[in-house]
Amino acid sequence: MCFKIYYEEEFSFFFLLPFMQNFTKAGEQDAVRCNTRANLIRRGCKENEIISPLNKLNIAKDDPLSASENGQVVQMRPQKIDLDLRPGLPVSFNVSFKAAEGHPVDLYYLMDLSYSMKDDLANVKVLGTDLFAALRKITNHARIGFGAFVDKTVLPYTNTNKEKLLKPCDENDQQCQAAFGYRHVLSLTPNKNDFEAEVKKQFISGNLDSPEGSLDAMMQAAVCEDKIGWNSNSTRLIVLTTDAGFHMAGDGKLAGILEPNDEQCHMENNLYVKSTEMDYPSVGQLATQLEKNRIQTIFAVTQNVESVYKELSKMIPKSEVGVLSSDSKNVVELIEKAYNALSSKVTITHDSLPENVRVVYRPICSHGEKSENQGVCDQVRVIFEITVTADLCMENKFFTISPRGIKDTLTVTINTTCKCQCDTAGPIGDPHPHCNNSGSISCGICRCNKGHVGQFCNCKIGDKDEHTLRASCQKDNGTECEGRGDCVCGRCECHNTDSGSQYYGPYCECDDDHCEKFQNQQCGGIRRGKCKCGKCDCNPGFEGSACQCKTSDEACRTINNSVCNGRGSCKCNQCECRGGYQRPHCLECPGCTDPCQTKVNCIECLGFESGPFKKNCSEACKTISSKIVEKFTFTSKECKQKDSEGCWMTFKLVQLVGEDNYEAEIRKQRECPPPPNFIAIIGGSIAAVALIGILLLMLIKLLLYMKDLKEFKKFENEKKKSKWAEVRHHSELFVQTEIAVTHFRLVSLDSDCVVVLVSC
Repeated sequence: MCFKIYYEEEFSFFFLLPFMQNFTKAGEQDAVRCNTRANLIRRGCKENEIISPLNKLNIAKDDPLSASENGQVVQMRPQKIDLDLRPGLPVSFNVSFKAAEGHPVDLYYLMDLSYSMKDDLANVKVLGTDLFAALRKITNHARIGFGAFVDKTVLPYTNTNKEKLLKPCDENDQQCQAAFGYRHVLSLTPNKNDFEAEVKKQFISGNLDSPEGSLDAMMQAAVCEDKIGWNSNSTRLIVLTTDAGFHMAGDGKLAGILEPNDEQCHMENNLYVKSTEMDYPSVGQLATQLEKNRIQTIFAVTQNVESVYKELSKMIPKSEVGVLSSDSKNVVELIEKAYNALSSKVTITHDSLPENVRVVYRPICSHGEKSENQGVCDQVRVIFEITVTADLCMENKFFTISPRGIKDTLTVTINTTCKCQCDTAGPIGDPHPHCNNSGSISCGICRCNKGHVGQFCNCKIGDKDEHTLRASCQKDNGTECEGRGDCVCGRCECHNTDSGSQYYGPYCECDDDHCEKFQNQQCGGIRRGKCKCGKCDCNPGFEGSACQCKTSDEACRTINNSVCNGRGSCKCNQCECRGGYQRPHCLECPGCTDPCQTKVNCIECLGFESGPFKKNCSEACKTISSKIVEKFTFTSKECKQKDSEGCWMTFKLVQLVGEDNYEAEIRKQRECPPPPNFIAIIGGSIAAVALIGILLLMLIKLLLYMKDLKEFKKFENEKKKSKWAEVRHHSELFVQTEIAVTHFRLVSLDSDCVVVLVSC
């Protein structure tokens, strides 16, 4: 049975002791078999019984360096290494690199076509011959392509007026192309005539703001491998020419573009079609894609933005910055100089490492930089010493090492040695006396037969299963023996501590080595106290969690000679207050309920023999001593509260020693409201009823008057419409009518006529 391998800091050697029996003492774990060689020999282990596994390195593929132009170019060796490592023990190996002469070069010329680059475009149109001539000095296998960019065709970057989108330049410029974000013009070609012909077809365009969409263009040029035509075996270069800064991730919010850049190719008909839908890429996204696609960058910029692109170059691997003249006449010289700077420096690094793996690079050259992330050397032929360390056990993990901008890679596969490499003292399964003939020996440790457990297989579990026995060694279903002992026959056998003492307790939960310290001594030293089961047991005269204080309550004493006013305890000569009271003497309690409110029932029964506590006042209010006064003598605040009879009581309280002890002064007279005046109430009620009756009668009279007035007006209207004969005498009116008159009312009377309202 093997156990976990432990290792020390600074890669000290560590070893396993597999054979020697009875090596562990009582209470020791089997892990003590793992130690340094010197410690094992000191404890009596023989040299030939010590096992110390070493790291193993196997070079699985090691093709020689080759610079053949016709065959496969190999610029780095070896290509594959298998490592079998011991955790914590580093291994080093060398990697050779030699830049191949005449290696194919792909150069993609990416140009800013905003209006300020008008003069530069005229010079670039005749650039083909010189540019190819410069590339021929480097390699016979050179290709060149062309792309152009301006900015997103939305506000506030570009004028979205229809006419301005079609012609964003000045009115006097006849040759002006419509606004666009990024356009791929020419795929990589070895033909200089094709390059010049396509570039001559290009015209200047325009936008509104100064920064351009250069990061958008570079991202598409990097990820659209098939569209651009990148060769898988070539050195890839992007030459960016501009006289302005760049927009980056987050700037798209100005135009309401919130979708992040997805780092995917979105080219249709040689145009970037997601320009107005996706935000600009971040510098980190662009750097990742350029490195992933092995693209090196040359920033050919004007002097006014040189500092901006130098800062950008620090964040983009394998990039250089050159200063353009105002009309770009020096661009070929600039490209040649920047390429030489890029190709003369070799940077070797790795992709994502497996967890708990460390890599350190040390270049063996005159101008090298040692680092944990990469190795850099200013030579075209160089050897790197690479050191790999696996901190923990792992199986079949791998990572890749490669030079930046170069296709060649080295794959490193890691496995670790985390098992005992030892033989048993006899055939596996044979009973051994060391294991009470109930188990066999493996690497010096007993492997018990079924039905037996324990360090020496000395416990027969019988009808009980092992799980039940182990459960009895777990406190609150926690770790078995708190991780400090072995469960043997359902009982914990505790291990020794690092100091040589022993853990103890039913679950090995106690030790006397881990108590709080004072003055860098456990429990302040033997003079002050002793550590017992993780807590300090202080000697007489000392107290505190680390016995750091002398026993004294001098600072806790109050004017009345009480300790903390009876509202706390004195520890380390300081009051520890209860119930919200505050130091230094637990006198005030800002968060406590006002006693004026909590003691009102007791004040009522003590002072006026009424209220809820009337029947058991002496018992319910025994913590309050009171006296009735005409004038107050206490200086505390005055309380005024209503009692159960609605009277206002006035009293003062003074808190005595203790949490709920009070002395009260109660004013003799209560302020009670006068009794009600029944005569006034009855008289007022009668008057109110009479007044309401009068008002109702007046309201009825008013309604009758309004009704009569309405009928009179109706009669007047009918009178005007009818053609009655004038009747001057009262008798003629009554003779001519045949209606049986039952009721009539005199409405109007003058000297000539009587008007009568008749009801039939």
